[in-house]
Amino acid sequence: MSTESRERAAVENRAARFLDDLRDWLAIPSIGADPDHHGEVARSALWLADELRMDGWPTVEVWSGDSQGEPCLPAVFACWPSTDPEAPSVLVYGHHDVQPVDPLDAWEHPPFEPTLLGAELHGRGASDDKGQVLMHLLGLQAHLEATGADAPAVTVKLLVEGEEESGSPHIAALLADHADELACDAIVVTGTGMFSRDTPSMCTGMRGMADAEVVFRGAAMDLHSGQFGGAVPNPVTELARMLAALHDGEGRVAIPGFYDDVREPPAAERAAFARLPFDEAAWLSGPAGGSRSLRGETGWSTVERLWVRPTAEVNGVSGGYAGPGHKTIVPAEAVAKVSFRLVPDQQPVPVQRAFAEFVAAHTPEGIQPEVHFTGSGVSPCASDVDHPVTESVRLALQTALGTEVLYAREGGSGPEAVIAEALRAPLAFLGVGLPDDRIHAPNEKVVLPLLHRGAEAAAHLWRLLGERRGEVKGRS
Repeated sequence: MSTESRERAAVENRAARFLDDLRDWLAIPSIGADPDHHGEVARSALWLADELRMDGWPTVEVWSGDSQGEPCLPAVFACWPSTDPEAPSVLVYGHHDVQPVDPLDAWEHPPFEPTLLGAELHGRGASDDKGQVLMHLLGLQAHLEATGADAPAVTVKLLVEGEEESGSPHIAALLADHADELACDAIVVTGTGMFSRDTPSMCTGMRGMADAEVVFRGAAMDLHSGQFGGAVPNPVTELARMLAALHDGEGRVAIPGFYDDVREPPAAERAAFARLPFDEAAWLSGPAGGSRSLRGETGWSTVERLWVRPTAEVNGVSGGYAGPGHKTIVPAEAVAKVSFRLVPDQQPVPVQRAFAEFVAAHTPEGIQPEVHFTGSGVSPCASDVDHPVTESVRLALQTALGTEVLYAREGGSGPEAVIAEALRAPLAFLGVGLPDDRIHAPNEKVVLPLLHRGAEAAAHLWRLLGERRGEVKGRS
């Protein structure tokens, strides 16, 4: 039996237990954003710690605070050292907290009663991220069985946090406080997805984010539009003018300096994007929620606009009267929510600063502006597609799936850049979610055979990185 066959057989041997374990874990409502469920987040962490110990991981710890004494929702750390002193160390990152389930009546099955429908397992956290974390546990067991070893070919570390769905407010502190335990030569992130089941891909990057609230204030109170309209500034009108100026006629963000730090995507990635069978009409009517047309920056394809180009979006506008009937006023104030998705090498704070200057430049006399930002934002993250770790992940996926795996990116944001910067290690993504897994939405699900192939890919990955240990340590 070939190594590849041994690793697949090992996954299949454990498939029944894997399903039972996943259903048990999914039944724990670990909603990190809801304080009423923080006890369940703690229970979820203890469940995972017990599972790791039963699997034989030599070191398993639950971290629930930082060096400043500030409590945080518990993260789980584990380590299984290689017996090879020259072996690299690889950290697998994921999270065990899940999104809220509202609206509850939109679920076809109770969100925390995992339901098997054919090859799909439905339940909150099935894809994001409990299913894909447990996939890595299965992958390590398959690697050990396939190689007949008592320890992996590389030192495998695991960090599964409990606050990712709340913006990872304590991840930087955890990384600093546990720098020695988390030190590694490479990072593998789970929880990402593929372009489609028929067109497998591997994620090579995620965008960053910054967001803002803008308030335009005029008079100290709402004014009668017949007595004052046309004679004093209208905050709603002036805010609309400012928001309309955010983009030029080519769909580019018109904030001065916004593109100064943008790194162009590698030619190899753009070529891979062009090979993806992206059906624009189907995308508009399906995932894009029945949108009626495409729009965006001229000169870039839709997937490139989603993955490798920065954006500015108006998330909401309020001000004045919008109730039934009419109320003829000049409103006293208007408010807008604006968010920016960022790409390498943009950073949130300079973008926030440039936006504040843009607002000031577009505020007319008589309007008092305020700009508020939510924290310091999230930095973008991209893998080096020529790095041996990224190459090994792609080869591992291709071996497990039996077909070519293309490059793709994701438009969302997470703490990956913070982790890579803190640990000073290259980062690659190994995830097998699908665009229709409905993460963050009712009726979340995961395709079990894809989790099995993902576990097999993880098993291949540890073997491949062990074989390339010199390259990996030399490039870290």
